Amino acid sequence: MPRLSDVTRGRILYGGDWNPEQWPEETWRQDVRLMREAGVNSVTLGVFSWSRIEPRPGERHFGWLDRLMDLAHDHGIGVVLATPTASPPPWMGRLHPDTLPVDADGHTELWGGRQHFSHSSATYRRLAAAITEDLAARYAAHPALTLWHINNEYCTHDHGDEAAARFRTWLRHRYGSLDALNTAWGTAFWSQTYGDWEEVLPPRRTHYLKNPAQVLDFRRFTSDMLLECFTAERDIVRRHTPHLPVTTNFMPLWSGQDAWRWAEEEDVVSVDLYPDPDDPSGAQHGALVQDMTRSQARGPWMLMEQAAGAVNWRPVNRPKPRGLNRLWSLQAVARGADAVCYFQWRQSRQGAEKYHSGMLGHAGPDGRAHQETRRLGADLARIAPHVAGGAVAADVAVLHDWHAWWVSDQEGRPSRETGHAEILGAWHRALWRAHLTTDVAHPEHDLTGYRMVVVPTLHLLTDRAADNLVAYVRGGGTLVCGFGTGVVDEDDRVRPGGMDERLRALFGIRILHEWWPLEPGATVEAEGGLRGTLWSEELEPDGTADETLAYRGGELDGLPAVLRKGRAWYVSTLPEPDALRDLLTRAAAGAGVRPVLDGLPEAVEAVRRGGLLFLLHHGRGDVAVDVPGIHRDLLTGATVTGRVTLGRYGVAVLAP
Repeated sequence: MPRLSDVTRGRILYGGDWNPEQWPEETWRQDVRLMREAGVNSVTLGVFSWSRIEPRPGERHFGWLDRLMDLAHDHGIGVVLATPTASPPPWMGRLHPDTLPVDADGHTELWGGRQHFSHSSATYRRLAAAITEDLAARYAAHPALTLWHINNEYCTHDHGDEAAARFRTWLRHRYGSLDALNTAWGTAFWSQTYGDWEEVLPPRRTHYLKNPAQVLDFRRFTSDMLLECFTAERDIVRRHTPHLPVTTNFMPLWSGQDAWRWAEEEDVVSVDLYPDPDDPSGAQHGALVQDMTRSQARGPWMLMEQAAGAVNWRPVNRPKPRGLNRLWSLQAVARGADAVCYFQWRQSRQGAEKYHSGMLGHAGPDGRAHQETRRLGADLARIAPHVAGGAVAADVAVLHDWHAWWVSDQEGRPSRETGHAEILGAWHRALWRAHLTTDVAHPEHDLTGYRMVVVPTLHLLTDRAADNLVAYVRGGGTLVCGFGTGVVDEDDRVRPGGMDERLRALFGIRILHEWWPLEPGATVEAEGGLRGTLWSEELEPDGTADETLAYRGGELDGLPAVLRKGRAWYVSTLPEPDALRDLLTRAAAGAGVRPVLDGLPEAVEAVRRGGLLFLLHHGRGDVAVDVPGIHRDLLTGATVTGRVTLGRYGVAVLAP
């Protein structure tokens, strides 16, 4: 199987989406000249070019793309060639309305935006395959082609009639019979029992709450249908270019795709990442997405898109302050990226994204954004020979599962304040603040290589996953588990006792009597100065725990907020940030896990990749960091003895 290393060859890919079809041809040569001066060595072409390639049904206009491919190659720039299937041309929706998606209210989504295709439409799939076939045949032997990019940010939904038919086929394959479906969906509730397959529909608008098991299966189905679209195009380009890797770009921490399953079908895992520069947790959010993507890739990965400055889709779109683009880009490299790319090269003057920044912004070559991309290009060229292909070692795994996410964020749950992604982020943030490097893993993965495993929340836990956690602890691992874990099985059926019995035995819990969610802003107190937010639980211990921290005051006074039985910890609330960091630091120390460096300032992030130490300063003032030994800073060439000073958003990449 081809890999990203086959493309990078000791480099870090640097560049981004290039959409020259939006510009007069005389700008193309200026673009490639400026790219070379900025250190760009890779561009993505063709992402939204379907109407340019096929302006009318069956026609093919490749001349413009031929010239671009040749131009890139002549200037030493590799091409990541995209199939243009994310945005069909208007003629497709007009002539083939069956290709258009239908929302849960029965409204058809028309052309005029993007991603206006039904993943279940046979017509769409046929036309997408045809243009992919012709694109792959034409450019398979072109020397500029380095990697295939299929579609873009798969995210469509469809509740229409063709999707309904495919949903029924998917359900037949999953369950085999209506009786099994009715059992899995619990249709005895509210008289929903199905007597004919034709009665089974996607979860469209209903008078009151939808069947949660039906909604869960539809989310599984949607992820699978989009994956079928991806693999169909992937197989076409692989047939023409078996030596070239294939990818598609995930959106960051997005709920619509089971990215664990998708990653298994990709040669290269890539992601688009847009933390808010005004968010104090922006750097940690970036680190979480980077850790997750590296873990899905099981090694180096590709940052397919980021912003050089502002985006255009937040209520207020602030640019990145001076130096932040460089800092966050090098953070991605520290956490395993071997490609640092942007949307887009040249900022658009028209269209819905004209206020989304580019590497070459409206200010032109003298603009701050472009000058900063030039500096970053030089930085990446300096460190690439030393870092490309290097591994990031982690002793801690944070567990995440899309199916658990889908279940926990449905309607009709104990609290709408307990968002899965937010809880995941809070626990990862505590580890990040404790300077502990983490992988992200699926709960059924082999966990034996980790000293500590952290479960922020997994409302749905399969039998296999529960057995895996028990076996991990029995094998000597340290497990720290958050609230609301193991409540339901894979059919969203509540487990007896309110929690999986294997977990209750593991943590020393006899029974979970009640969930006690908290109102926004409310807190609960516990021993040891611990203050909890969002949630609490009425737990009855079985007397086997080695340590407990009890609630103080309120209905749960004296009952356990935190239990530890051997190496297994259970935390029945969401501790405030400092308390959660301290608790995880203590558990990690007991597991033999240490920070990357001792005594790091709060605003400094430290990551080891290969033999290099990355120090990333997320503050604006100067800060001194003690670094034992003698090192060379690859970014400056300076020798560092014992201490390094980092300025505003400063970075050091230290080699021994």
